[in-house]
Amino acid sequence: MTSRTVVHKPPVRKVAIFGGTHGNELSGIYLVKHWQEYGAEIQRTGVEVKPFISNPRAVKKCTRYIDCDLNRVFDPDNLGRTVVEDIPYEVRRAQEINHIFGPKGSDDAYDLIFDLHNTTSNMGCTLILEDSRDDFTIQMSHYIKNALAPERCPILLIEHPTLKYATTRSVAKHLVGVEVGPQPHGVVRADILEKMRKTVKHGLDFVHLFNKGKEFPPCTVEVYKIMEEVDYPRNKNDEITAIIHPKLQDQDWQPLNKGDPLFLTLDGEVIAYKGDSTVYPTFINEAAYYEKNQAFVKTVKVKLTAECIRS
Repeated sequence: MTSRTVVHKPPVRKVAIFGGTHGNELSGIYLVKHWQEYGAEIQRTGVEVKPFISNPRAVKKCTRYIDCDLNRVFDPDNLGRTVVEDIPYEVRRAQEINHIFGPKGSDDAYDLIFDLHNTTSNMGCTLILEDSRDDFTIQMSHYIKNALAPERCPILLIEHPTLKYATTRSVAKHLVGVEVGPQPHGVVRADILEKMRKTVKHGLDFVHLFNKGKEFPPCTVEVYKIMEEVDYPRNKNDEITAIIHPKLQDQDWQPLNKGDPLFLTLDGEVIAYKGDSTVYPTFINEAAYYEKNQAFVKTVKVKLTAECIRS
């Protein structure tokens, strides 16, 4: 009889919940503001849980950002930039966040950040991971997924050698994005907000159990790993010439096979998927990604495994 390996990890003592990284994604903003005033439901014994509005100026204007996307500027160059008068607001804010919750990559950084987002895409309640080797976040995702069952909870892995995101939550040692939709930007829906609220609750419950010494046995989770960002068809003036085909619209996480329709021109021409392998698109027709030249993201299914962990 062989004994299994248990990976011992330090307890999680400092947790932040970010809302308003994008100022028009209202579920996280409403929840964080509520928890700032009535925080009992997010408190767990022995843990400091800090609800935080990431981009207050954008929240006040109900816009995605003021000067640039806060969720893309947590890279060494921006975090190390000299603060001058014309520095973009979000770069200055990133440095402030890094000072409060980091420094990024240091022992002093917060143990865990939940970063709350909404999407106009039909993604349901999605968890976003950035590290395929982080046993803690894989185990947490497995726990949340089981707790939400039978409601679907896809897991998106945005670990990719050429696609660099430098997200707001990357300041922490462990990081989880919570992406819930469909919800229009600048709008709040009770059902979407409640899904987000339950997801955070289960994540904090996992932290509580972990800190108490509960042993989580080895687990495997199916995730959708990002492979490529796909743009809309465009003309020589860089204008979009075809829109998401009705048969692809709202089909996040569904298999896309060679010959399936992708786009539809205003003349009625169908542009089909030409890839040889099955992929699983998501962030389909996300409103905020028109400016990023992105119609959807192609993913493939992979399995992540985590060792048995205990604090």
